[in-house]
Amino acid sequence: MPSFHHGDVEIAYLDEGDGDPIVLVHGFASTKNVNWVYPTWVSELRKDGRRVIALDNRGHGESAKLYDAADYSIPIMSGDIVALMDHLKIDRADVMGYSLGGRMAAWLGLNAPERLRSAILGGIGIAMIEGGGPGENVALALEAPSLDDITDPMGRTFRAFADQTRSDRLALAACLRGSRGLMTEEESSGIGVPVLIAVGTNDEVAGSAQALGRIIPDSEVLDIPGRDHMRAVGDKVYKTGVLDFLSRRK
Repeated sequence: MPSFHHGDVEIAYLDEGDGDPIVLVHGFASTKNVNWVYPTWVSELRKDGRRVIALDNRGHGESAKLYDAADYSIPIMSGDIVALMDHLKIDRADVMGYSLGGRMAAWLGLNAPERLRSAILGGIGIAMIEGGGPGENVALALEAPSLDDITDPMGRTFRAFADQTRSDRLALAACLRGSRGLMTEEESSGIGVPVLIAVGTNDEVAGSAQALGRIIPDSEVLDIPGRDHMRAVGDKVYKTGVLDFLSRRK
């Protein structure tokens, strides 16, 4: 798997296919493979004639593991995306992020709109502004000796997922504590690229997609019927909606 260095931090990535580039940014405690390869996103986007780039976020997958929360702010993590695009000599790309990755894509849409053709915010709604979702309860669950020691339901869910993906749990706890910064409503209204907001209708982590859509100009909302936060990623409605959205960005 190829990698590059952003400063001292090694970032692993994949780069497949030809055509208009799209960068895929996975969610917290996931990896590029779990979020994008196994649910066939990479193959579907390649079939659609696109060059697909996906990175392992710092602290995740095959990328460097860091244990200081200060290394995981949204601006720093979003900077890894820009650095990867620079490394690959890509001036502009569509960027699709899920959950934490969606928050990173939104940050770029506000702070580096010249690098984005569009931002697809999967698995993140009004929680991007109002908070909610995994917090200190999940960080403590990641640091617990075993799953049996955890009683918090959300903590158990994320701990089980981290164990399933064989993640570095202490790096994830640092990431969670460092990446909790929220966007303000004013900042969200300043996002300067076309946006698609795609959230499962049973997602209790992301918050309302419609509420976020009313704030971000030039945004569309895609409901993913009957899916929760963990199960929306590979849904056919999600994929079809994204391909349609991208087809109208040409």
